[in-house]
Amino acid sequence: MRVEIMDTTLRDGEQTQGVSYSPLEKLHIAKLLLKDLRVDRIEVASARVSSGEFDALSKITEWARHNNLHRKVEVLGFVDGEVSLNWINDAGGKVVNLLCKGSLRHLEKQLRKTPEQHVNDIRKIITKAEALDMQVNIYLEDWSNGMISSEEYVFYMLDTLRNDNIQRFMLPDTLGILNQEQTYDFCKKIIDRYPPELHFDFHAHNDYDLAVANVYSAVRAGIKGIHTTVNGLGERAGNAPLSSVIGILRDQLHADTDINEYEITKVSKIVETFSGIRIPVNKPVIGENVFTQTSGVHADGDSKDNLYYNNLMPERFGRKRKYALGKQSGKATVRKNLEEFGLFLSPESLSKVTQRVIELGDKKENVTAEDLPFIIADVLGNDKSNYKIFIKNYSLSLSYGLKPSANIQVELPMRLSRLSSHGISMARNSRPRVWMPIRLNQQ
Repeated sequence: MRVEIMDTTLRDGEQTQGVSYSPLEKLHIAKLLLKDLRVDRIEVASARVSSGEFDALSKITEWARHNNLHRKVEVLGFVDGEVSLNWINDAGGKVVNLLCKGSLRHLEKQLRKTPEQHVNDIRKIITKAEALDMQVNIYLEDWSNGMISSEEYVFYMLDTLRNDNIQRFMLPDTLGILNQEQTYDFCKKIIDRYPPELHFDFHAHNDYDLAVANVYSAVRAGIKGIHTTVNGLGERAGNAPLSSVIGILRDQLHADTDINEYEITKVSKIVETFSGIRIPVNKPVIGENVFTQTSGVHADGDSKDNLYYNNLMPERFGRKRKYALGKQSGKATVRKNLEEFGLFLSPESLSKVTQRVIELGDKKENVTAEDLPFIIADVLGNDKSNYKIFIKNYSLSLSYGLKPSANIQVELPMRLSRLSSHGISMARNSRPRVWMPIRLNQQ
């Protein structure tokens, strides 16, 4: 089973409070999504929003056209006669995602029209799109409430439009109200009622923290396309995060996608920088801490037979497994961290260093792997002359009215003769590295 991924980071994701991408940022993210991550489609803008949005869309469509990807770039349009279509067409867009009403309440209260009038308005836009050589997808906005309170209206819309020139029918849980049982039941009704030739997408929102679970249920029911955003960005509680969706599609549902998993972390970090919305450290797949084991028992199990691994291996996503140092550390945790430096302690020395790490953690001290060479020196010998410092990297930050500060990355090679007297051995050509924060005096 193959599932199509449409990423809407640049449209629905930009509806996150406080997020606004520049045209060049949008172009850069679009390239990453289509070229590096290899998503099937991207939704990049809403029609008529601003001149900046028009500029961004123009840049993206020009690049996409030169790379034969222009049919993978989609834009949200409205049932407003020819206004949205002309705006999109003038910017080079070739696919419109038409925002229609998927619940009778939305239709009657917001548009104040009958279902028949709404269908006629949609068909006029489809005819105009055909004349402009544009593809049309249909969003049934508030579809989830439609299925709950006005199912007959939803089926009227689908029955009436099923033979029109519509590429995809997109079913959004606009307000994030569904649970996984409802999602499965509603999607299954749709899939069973219509022929396989009709393509249905599911668009989840995360208001009840069920977006990924609902994606799981939608795909189980037979939905062919899923909408995501990088880092789960989106209005209110956000959308289904691309990283988590790919995890469940591949590992839980054994579905095929074209996504290049290895690039997910890189793209997530770039979107984090451009959006200004920080990734929570415990965010599955992409969070800073999600591949870090804290318990010494876990480190010991990993050392013996990878007992605490699951299928979400960090290497899949361009990450590495880490072992946190602190009061819950055991000898296996310290040993795992020392291996990163090419250091190997005798059992007696390892016990001493582990005890010091636990003591520091008990005092709420933040212990990092880069602290280990200093801890070893403190516990096993304090001869500072045994260190030579090599500056590897240097960064300086300065803010108005504050003292400047710097970070210096240094290498600390300890003399092997001195190390061996403490039962320490080093891998060949290895050097412990550490970042040292330094406060500079303001002149």
